[in-house]
Amino acid sequence: MTTTRTRTDVETEIKETLGIVPSFFGRIPDETLDHEWQVFARLGLGETLIPNKYKELLMLAVHAHTHCRYCTLFHTEAAKLYGATDEEIQEAVHLAKHTVGWSTYLNGLREDEARFGEELAQIGAHLAS
Repeated sequence: MTTTRTRTDVETEIKETLGIVPSFFGRIPDETLDHEWQVFARLGLGETLIPNKYKELLMLAVHAHTHCRYCTLFHTEAAKLYGATDEEIQEAVHLAKHTVGWSTYLNGLREDEARFGEELAQIGAHLAS
């Protein structure tokens, strides 16, 4: 059985990591705060298989599409902290616009999925040769 740490313990760790306890963490219920912080710290701040700069650019692209101003600001600033340039940030957002546009187009036309998969396999074989 996993033991959940007290709110004070978790907030102490948050403050040690971030310098403050952001107000949005203060609104998370006691019974889920430890879990939410652990996931946030591990995936959002920790080293994973994807380097942090690229994770932040990826998350920025997602939140540019979801129109979350808070997350867009957070991930823009985090990307810069991890070394992303203004040009890389612009490219990430442009790629999000580009891929969402194609998704809208293909889904709106109800493109045949089996044919799409077959054509993709042909394209992959051509590019690999």
